[in-house]
Amino acid sequence: MAATVAALGSCCASAQVNSSLSGVVLDGAGAAVVGAQVEVSQGGQTLFCGASDATGHFSFADVPAGAYMVRVSREGFQTSLQSMTLRAGTPVALRTTLSVASLSQSVTVDAQTALVTELPTSQTHTAVSREEFKNSPAITVADIVSLMPGVSFVTGNGPRDIAVSVRGSSTRQTYGVRNVQVFEDGFPVTQPDGLARMDLTDPHAYSGVDVVQGPSSALYGNYATGGAINFHTRSGSDIHGVEVGADFGSFGYFNDYVTYGTGSERYQLAVFLSNVRAEQATSNNQFNTITANILASFAATPRDRMTFKFINNNLDTNLSIRLSRTQYALNPYQRGCAVYSSAFAVNGCASVSVFTNGFTGTRQSLAAAEAGLNRHDRRTIVGARYEHDVSADTTWQTQFVWDDRVANQPTSASAYRGTLPSFNVVSDRLRHGKLGGKESTTYVGGFFNYENISSTSANLMPGGNAAIGAPTQTIQGDHFNTGFHLRAEYALAPQWTLVAGVGGEYTQLAAVANNFTYTVATSSPLTISTAINPVRGDRNFFNVAPEFGVQYRPTSVWKLHGRIGTGYGTPQATQLFTTPQGLFGNNTTLKTQRNIGVEGGADLTLSNVLTLSGTIFYEWFRNEMVTQSPGVNLQSFTFNAPASAHRGVELGVDLHPLVHALPGLRMRGAYTYDNQIYTNYTEQLTSSGVTASFARAGLRIPGVQPHTLNARILYDQPSGMLRGFGGYLEDGWRDAFYLDNGNLLKAPGNNLLNLSLHYDPPAKHGLASRLRFFFDLQNLANVTYVASAGNITNTLNAAGQQNDASVLASVTGSIYAGTPRASYGGVRLRF
Repeated sequence: MAATVAALGSCCASAQVNSSLSGVVLDGAGAAVVGAQVEVSQGGQTLFCGASDATGHFSFADVPAGAYMVRVSREGFQTSLQSMTLRAGTPVALRTTLSVASLSQSVTVDAQTALVTELPTSQTHTAVSREEFKNSPAITVADIVSLMPGVSFVTGNGPRDIAVSVRGSSTRQTYGVRNVQVFEDGFPVTQPDGLARMDLTDPHAYSGVDVVQGPSSALYGNYATGGAINFHTRSGSDIHGVEVGADFGSFGYFNDYVTYGTGSERYQLAVFLSNVRAEQATSNNQFNTITANILASFAATPRDRMTFKFINNNLDTNLSIRLSRTQYALNPYQRGCAVYSSAFAVNGCASVSVFTNGFTGTRQSLAAAEAGLNRHDRRTIVGARYEHDVSADTTWQTQFVWDDRVANQPTSASAYRGTLPSFNVVSDRLRHGKLGGKESTTYVGGFFNYENISSTSANLMPGGNAAIGAPTQTIQGDHFNTGFHLRAEYALAPQWTLVAGVGGEYTQLAAVANNFTYTVATSSPLTISTAINPVRGDRNFFNVAPEFGVQYRPTSVWKLHGRIGTGYGTPQATQLFTTPQGLFGNNTTLKTQRNIGVEGGADLTLSNVLTLSGTIFYEWFRNEMVTQSPGVNLQSFTFNAPASAHRGVELGVDLHPLVHALPGLRMRGAYTYDNQIYTNYTEQLTSSGVTASFARAGLRIPGVQPHTLNARILYDQPSGMLRGFGGYLEDGWRDAFYLDNGNLLKAPGNNLLNLSLHYDPPAKHGLASRLRFFFDLQNLANVTYVASAGNITNTLNAAGQQNDASVLASVTGSIYAGTPRASYGGVRLRF
């Protein structure tokens, strides 16, 4: 019989009492969670609180009718936050399932059915809640994911374009996110060609982020060789009104944002708008972006729910030129490089070489500002999801997403313009219930997605404001994926859960590239003839990805898990038309990239003192796709490395060292060791008629940071007059890494210190409770560091030998410098 726990902690008196609220708290295997803290609040004030009994049940009697938030928490588990409405004379029973935490995490959810794809059992996953970043500038998603083991990031093609990597999945490229599927509130924001971009997001809109690590195509399909990232926007009930904020700081940084939220048992609505702009420390690196993010859900009946998602982002940013190692050492922020001069080389200034007439022939060097290098992109995503409870334990779900990406990117000597609309349809069935007398979760789903590709590349020419010359290539094509997923989680016993799954997917690429070449007649008058060389690329792929896993939880202190997972990623249509020489042509020999990975991990939770997580992984890749540039003014190309290996360790710690003497003191850390090597790859290099081949087996894969460490010492005053004051000191260390396949030249590592202070007043402090203040000092030691570095290609001398590091250091097109010492402040007002 459920214990009545209202008497254990009724936190305030209620007016008219005429109903009851009860429920049960279970873990992921269906076992009762004993001692879970249950808090029922309204308008930010806790009205009832208690704990689940020996059977996991709780009950509150004499609860007045109204809308409430129910918070369920237990050490070692992720916190659940649900909205519900209690009506007069109508008892309500809740069923809450708590996921085991990898760190001390809090994930906010609403009353909808949890998606099985967000935190799959037996697989390594980490999470960060809003509590970790709400009192900081959170300029980009890098400020969110820095505390997640196994997750790293570099600055991409623009100040807010963060290339997030899971286990080194995307660190070898310098724009967007590849090899990781990205979702927001369960809706995909990765397009069918596998590209996601992080500059359409503003961290102020989120309640938390989950990252699923390791090859995951059995569940997520194409381009999930590294795993998945799930962003969660704040629910309307969590916002509960209007919040207006302004962040400001060094180098002209401003972020003005407004959030509105409302909710009840039947509906949730959250609206977020922001405008972010800055001048930046590096010359010609200003940006201005406007973001709208809306999440709405509605329960039409007790068994039918609708969810709507809308994202629109307009990005306008100037771009500096990536630097050589030598230029970076001389002039990392490109000061005094606004106008090209003969002193550019001496001053470490980077330039871009464009055709004087926009077609061919004589070239002219320009500074980034003179050439008008920039990105002006728009991204619009509209999604709808319908959920129907077929029975008490089975839910059928169908969702549709329309995603339109418009790119205008004169980022180098060649400008790219593209319109890439796509749609994604998923329909699945999720069942929680008994199978053979044991608790189980089964998931069956099918999907298809389609992307239309229409792009033009053209020469830049003198004239300023990104003057466009003649087109060099057009691509018209389609990218189509369709497939299925099957997954079962079976609780052999309360402590043991087995997992098995498989995914299959058919991919079709069909595209035509028209390549333009120009010849200038030597006679007068000047005439230019054009040659159009069409190349067609039609490819079909079928891939299957199985997975097997086991999770063992002998006590509430320990959780152990092991897994074998597989992943695959097909080429993209645009990769079919650039040869390894960086020229237009047929590159249709590209194969599907595949990997199989094994991992074993353990999570230890010692009351509210220590949470420790660790995972060891080893992944074998076949035909790993690596993209790099063969040199200045040449197009990046993609090749298949026959075999490579990725292996490493991920560690996370959350420690309260003086829980009784100094309860506000906390220490957090995340460490990743990522060792990636080629095991079978021979690279052919050509220069000035000389060709030579070099075995790369045993060498490090360039672009991958072998060691990363992020550590924080935090303090938040838990009581007294200073309650709400807090801050942290953060240390972020990134190891040096190679820039080339020959392992001759490295980008230097760095160690950055940050200091953050905030005042977030608790409730019952009058008007002050509606305010939040923060102040940050980043890069305290004013370190000059590499924020991003693209791979460079080894070159040959006249004798066919590889040029040494001193020669490679002069190859441009690689490095962006990070921000020097900067200060940021902000204020938020809640109505």
